[in-house]
Amino acid sequence: MADTKREIERKYEGPAAEGGAEMPDLSGVPGVAGIVDKGVAELDATYYDTPDQRLAAASLTLRRRTGGDDAGWHLKLPVSEGVRDEIRAPLSDTVPRALAGLVRSRVRDAELVPLVRLRSARDVRHLVDDSGALLAEVSLDRVRADRIGADRIGAGEGTAAWTEIEVELADDGDPAFLDKVEKKLRKAGLRRSTASSKLAKALGETGKRAGKPAPEKEPADAGDHVLAYLRAQYDAIVELDPAVRRDLPDSVHSMRVATRRMRSTFRSYGKVLDRAVTDPIGDELKWLAGELGVGRDQEVLTERLTESLGRLPRTLLSGPVRTRLRTWANARRGGSRRRLIAVLDGKRYLTLLTALEALVADPPLLEAAGGDPAKVIAKAVRKDFGKVSDLVEQALDQPPGSDRDHAMHEARKKAKRTRYAAEAAAPALGAPAAGLVKSMKSLQSLLGDHQDSVMTRETLRELAALAHAAGESSFTYGVLYGREEQRAAAVEAALPEAWEKIEAQTAV
Repeated sequence: MADTKREIERKYEGPAAEGGAEMPDLSGVPGVAGIVDKGVAELDATYYDTPDQRLAAASLTLRRRTGGDDAGWHLKLPVSEGVRDEIRAPLSDTVPRALAGLVRSRVRDAELVPLVRLRSARDVRHLVDDSGALLAEVSLDRVRADRIGADRIGAGEGTAAWTEIEVELADDGDPAFLDKVEKKLRKAGLRRSTASSKLAKALGETGKRAGKPAPEKEPADAGDHVLAYLRAQYDAIVELDPAVRRDLPDSVHSMRVATRRMRSTFRSYGKVLDRAVTDPIGDELKWLAGELGVGRDQEVLTERLTESLGRLPRTLLSGPVRTRLRTWANARRGGSRRRLIAVLDGKRYLTLLTALEALVADPPLLEAAGGDPAKVIAKAVRKDFGKVSDLVEQALDQPPGSDRDHAMHEARKKAKRTRYAAEAAAPALGAPAAGLVKSMKSLQSLLGDHQDSVMTRETLRELAALAHAAGESSFTYGVLYGREEQRAAAVEAALPEAWEKIEAQTAV
């Protein structure tokens, strides 16, 4: 089993000419009532990565460490500057399966091998308040780094040694306290470490370190703008993979949106990218979005039904409605989670990631990719908007019923595609594209509420049938069904005015 700890820490180093850092007196830090000497711990950590250092390039660290009070396997995932989530697993001879899964979107079929061994003598101090509660742990680390396989690197390389100070905030501590400690450390002649982690420093000083991708050039032609948007979505998919596996809030939805954005971009900008190449990849993105949607659609329906039940007067509640809804939601959620993890561990998904990486690295550009963005991109966006217009008009021409429901759903999908096309166009077209993004988001929300009502009514019919078969009252499900009909009717009534306003504001 793995557990998670949120780390908020800062690292400091002293002037190199003076032999590194030394522990200063921190008794004068505001709020510190005492300093507890916790002794010296001998730590021995081996860091694992692919031979081409894919984890290090993404600021991820995977290590096996002995010594101290947290011996085991540790995977550190960046959250923001100075903040990381550390996922821990018990000691074993091989990388734990739970941690290997969290780096699979980057490692894929490559092998995880030991790259660096760090041995540290850690002199630890606890800064405590007047009640004895921990404020922060400050450690002086005397580190020796050895590159594993250094004989393959070159003469004179493979080993490094340094001293640094690490300040880690106590769990649930106020990050502002770190500023107070830093002020004292700076007065003592220390400065923030130039390396983001011990591993980063070790890789830089013991041999070749895989560099981060070079900063992208400013987009110039139509192809540049489209590719910049596609790269952002590819990066999002890869970066969100661990969050989806950890079931973090909104992670599944965000990953699904990134897949849809990529697929929509392929279709909207078919004059820029060769669809003979992108269509098969788009089909795989559609498959992945569908797998991600199994759990997400379930969440949306559960939230909507729970909210609707919460607004009902007690007099309209008949039978074990809440219990049946909870049982229905939990049963489906458990199955969808297991299925999704199996998808992320499967060959089809990893093959898709490899195909996406290859596409953004060597895109199948057509002649129009070299054209003026103001012309090529604007034309594509206008074409998508025209399709939305046609579908909205078709929906408004239909009488209430299943045909109108279908037409509104199709209009919603095209509005979403147009929104994504406008997002990609915004850096090139400026305010008009940004305005269209806002308008399509508004239309998508309105039509989405209508589609959610359609899906919720289908679910209510299913729940009512289950209740009836169990000898329970189906009265409350009928009440909720009627209220969903009213919500859908309200959307249909609001659509003509909303669409008229959008048409008047559209300037792309």
